[in-house]
Amino acid sequence: MVTLTDMAATKVKELMNGQSEADSGLRVAVRGGGCSGFQYALAFDEQRDGDKVYEYSDIKLLIDSESLPFVDGSEVDYVEGLQGAGFAVNNPNVVAACGCGQSFRTA
Repeated sequence: MVTLTDMAATKVKELMNGQSEADSGLRVAVRGGGCSGFQYALAFDEQRDGDKVYEYSDIKLLIDSESLPFVDGSEVDYVEGLQGAGFAVNNPNVVAACGCGQSFRTA
């Protein structure tokens, strides 16, 4: 299961305001890249065949079958700090991450 913090849900709703697609949601995906092997890809997208769909606070979280093993159990948060603001994924499957925090490796 993948969840959102209340702060992330608030920000997603704010960003999705005006989206008219009934099947749209927040896609949480993993792509190859970065110095540790994988990077997160978060984007608004439409539901596709084969997606695992979780709902949190009336927001659809869309995860493709290839990404699910890497993000299962994760929590998407929205953080604000001195370095800026943005979404962060708290992932219990990560065994190593790069110094910049943009890429990760799982067991």
